[in-house]
Amino acid sequence: MTIVFLDARTVGHEPDLTQFERLAATTGGTFITYPETTLGQTVERLQGADVVITNKARITREVLEACPNLKLICVAATGTNNVDMAAAEERGIPVKNVSGYSTHSVAQVTFTLLLSLLNSPYYYDQYVKSGEYSRETIYTHLGRPFWELAGKRFGIIGLGAIGRQVAQIATAFGAEVAYFSASGQTYDVPYRALSLDELLRTSDVVSIHAPLTDKTNNLLAYSQLSMMKSSAFLLLLSRGGMVNEADLARALDEGKLAGAGIDVFVQEPMPANHPYLTMTHPERIVLAPHIAWSSIEARKTLMNRVAENISGH
Repeated sequence: MTIVFLDARTVGHEPDLTQFERLAATTGGTFITYPETTLGQTVERLQGADVVITNKARITREVLEACPNLKLICVAATGTNNVDMAAAEERGIPVKNVSGYSTHSVAQVTFTLLLSLLNSPYYYDQYVKSGEYSRETIYTHLGRPFWELAGKRFGIIGLGAIGRQVAQIATAFGAEVAYFSASGQTYDVPYRALSLDELLRTSDVVSIHAPLTDKTNNLLAYSQLSMMKSSAFLLLLSRGGMVNEADLARALDEGKLAGAGIDVFVQEPMPANHPYLTMTHPERIVLAPHIAWSSIEARKTLMNRVAENISGH
């Protein structure tokens, strides 16, 4: 069995990839890794491969047609949008993904972004290190007032595993959790289900954790963002396409909402002229380069489960 990992750089150095060498060796095969792979390189690199591991490298119909030995596609992620699922099914090639590996990681980064917006730690750190605090005549500095999460409404869009973990943490802060089910599914949870409009109008924090589907694509455009409280924060840690990026930049600059924490983008990496990078008020947005999923523990769990998917095939 020959196993090829097309974009190993996407999972970093911490996961144990030698387990794939051992899996391949049990059948006299080999394990081959590439840091990155373009679509034009994929066919050549998969010649003779029985199993392919891909995080974001695309497996198209044309690739499958040119790789007759392929018996299993392992996606080192939850989403399978980089694989032509219909073409794989036609050829009887299973596609196995991994879910639930990053719940705690994403929830942790959700609150990292929120508290960065709310408590302004960078501003205060720079205030002290610049010497301004040393020149002050009183013991405190109130230049960036912040409010408490306790007693505020924390609205969640998408109440899957990650959304529920975020809800638990928000509850621990003393917030009142409400949710909008993007899929229409009902949940047996102690939180109020609201319409999207009511959630946006009444929440002090709106945190998005739903998958990108036809229903959720461009879910929040300018008209929806304008419903939010001018003091509210928006957090996006699922898929970039759920929020209209140009509209969010405009709404933030106009003060329709107080701030946003964003970890995902329509195009990744984002272009240099992205609307978020040309805002009049860049202090109102905190950006992360799609890292919420990627704690050391999450990446190790991810690759361990990919190995299980291969050994169980």
